[in-house]
Amino acid sequence: MIDIGLTKLALIGVVALVVIGPEKLPTVARMAGSLFGRAQRYINEVKSEVSREMELDELRKMQQEVQEAASDIEQSISRSVSDTKQSLHDAWNDSGVGSNTADSFNVGQLAVKAKSFRKKKLARTSAIPAWYKQQSGQKARVLSGAARVAKYRPASQNKASGSFFS
Repeated sequence: MIDIGLTKLALIGVVALVVIGPEKLPTVARMAGSLFGRAQRYINEVKSEVSREMELDELRKMQQEVQEAASDIEQSISRSVSDTKQSLHDAWNDSGVGSNTADSFNVGQLAVKAKSFRKKKLARTSAIPAWYKQQSGQKARVLSGAARVAKYRPASQNKASGSFFS
């Protein structure tokens, strides 16, 4: 870039004052300033456009890399799924040939047992109405220790305790 110091600017100003004259110097200086500002804005616009284009190219490259990686992952997943599917299919066909009735009976018993367990657990843990709990023998309310003592204490002890200070 051009190296313009303070002394060179002063020399240019003196020459412009002599050549242009004191009457037209302010208008010429304003015009030169506005032209210089326009040139700077134009250069800045060109720089920003070039940088945007460079960033856009980088983003396109990055997008292409991501798409390639995604397609590679998709292919590997589809391969593993097809391999797993094939192995399951082979295992299913192999086990279907040698199955006996004892295994199927045990599976049936296990299914009934699991269903029974789920029903019992649901009855214990879910929000079941109190009337159903009473009917089925489950506790509807839980009493604290002090409430249980007060409820089941003999009547003669309730009247004797009275007040603490009496």
